Amino acid sequence: MEYLHQGCNQRILHFDIKPNNILLDYNFSPKISDFGLAKLCARDQSIVTLTAARGTMGYIAPELYSRNFGEISYKSDVYSFGMLVLEMVSGRRNSDPSVESQNEVYIPEWIYEQEALN
Repeated sequence: MEYLHQGCNQRILHFDIKPNNILLDYNFSPKISDFGLAKLCARDQSIVTLTAARGTMGYIAPELYSRNFGEISYKSDVYSFGMLVLEMVSGRRNSDPSVESQNEVYIPEWIYEQEALN
């Protein structure tokens, strides 16, 4: 992901970082796939504009669906990657409607609840 954001002549914003779009090669090196929602922008351009939200619910950075959270940038991909990492370390899906408490459906709320209990 760092290469997409910093290593190319033009910055590539993926907008759909999620488990289904991370493939492993023969050596188990991760490869990002599915650039259907990606957007190119100049490397010196830190803020981009979009007409509609892009991505998969549960992995979309808050600023993509509500301008109240800030401006859209390559950091939206970093948020999505963070959600993917949270899934891996917690051992549960990002959004799990089968849980008992409504506060535990979305993983950030579940983590907040766990922290509040301790």
